[in-house]
Amino acid sequence: MEDTNHRPTWKTLLAFGIIYFVWGSTFLAIRVGVREVPPLVLAAIRFSVAGLVLFFWMLAGGERAPSGREWRSASILGMIIFLFDYGLLFWAERRVPSGIAAVMLATIPVFMALSEIIFLRTQRLTVRLAVALLIGLGGVGVLMSRALNLGGAPIDKLGAMALIFASISWSVASAFARKLPLPSSKVMSSGAQMLAGGIFLTIAAGAFGEFRDFHPWAVSRGAWLALLYLIVAGSIIGFTAYVWLIHHESPTKVGTYAYVNPIVAVLVGYFLGGEALTTRTILGTFLVLISVIVITTTPAKKPAEALLAEDAA
Repeated sequence: MEDTNHRPTWKTLLAFGIIYFVWGSTFLAIRVGVREVPPLVLAAIRFSVAGLVLFFWMLAGGERAPSGREWRSASILGMIIFLFDYGLLFWAERRVPSGIAAVMLATIPVFMALSEIIFLRTQRLTVRLAVALLIGLGGVGVLMSRALNLGGAPIDKLGAMALIFASISWSVASAFARKLPLPSSKVMSSGAQMLAGGIFLTIAAGAFGEFRDFHPWAVSRGAWLALLYLIVAGSIIGFTAYVWLIHHESPTKVGTYAYVNPIVAVLVGYFLGGEALTTRTILGTFLVLISVIVITTTPAKKPAEALLAEDAA
C-alpha cells in the first residue's frame, strides 16, 4: 500500500467521491434510460462498450489478453453478474423507484453471509450475525409489506423479486470468483467480464424481442445522455477509481461505498427524479443499512469443521 504521506489528499477524496456519488447516482440514470430504451438493450450497450474500452485500454498498456481458461471464467461471471444481476436490475427499474432499487441491492452482504453459513460453511452463525440478518430481512419486509401503514405504496412485487434474485446472483458470483482462474489485472478481468456480460445481454435482448421495440431515432437526448453517463462515469471512471482505491486504501474504508451508495441513490431519486421519500422508504433503508454495517464489520468466525480441517493440515 502506498505511503499516504506522498499521495495528494485530493486524489483520495476525488476517488471516494466518485465511488460514493457517481455510483450512487447511476441508479437514477438507469431509471431515466429504461423509460425509453428496453432494459436488456440498455444494459447490453452499457457493458459491451465499457468492456471493450477497458479491454483494449489494458491491451494498449501492455497487459496480456486472458487465456482460454480465464475467458471461460470471465464468461461464467459475466453471465451471473451482468445478465442476471444487472439485467434484472435494469428490468426492475421500470417498476421500482431508483432509490428503492439501490436499497434492495444493498442486501447483497446479507445473502453473501447466508450463503457462507448455509452452503459454503465458511462462516458460523452467531447471535450478532443472526440479529443483523433478521434486521436486513426486516428492512426488505418493510419496503414490500402491504400490511404496514407507513405511507407510500409498497414496492412492486415482481420488481422486488427481481431485485432479490439479482442480489443473490451477485452473492453467487462472489463465491465463484474466489475459485475461478481470472487475469491478475483487476481492470483486465473486469473488462473481460463486462464484455462477456454484454454479449449475453445482447443475446437475451434478442431472445426476448427487445430489439423490435428499440427505435434509436425515437430516443430522447436525455436517455442517450443517461446511457453515456452510465458507460463513461459509472463503468469506466467509476471502476478505475475503485481499482485505484483498493491499491491505496484499506478494504474496510473502500467498502464503505456499500453503505453510502443507497443513501445517495435515495436522495438523488428524491431531489432529481421526483421519487417519494416516505416513512416506509426511510425505515426500510435504515434497517437494511444497519444490517449491512453489522455484517460487513463482523470478524469472520469459521465453523468447527473448518478449524479441525486446518489443524489436521
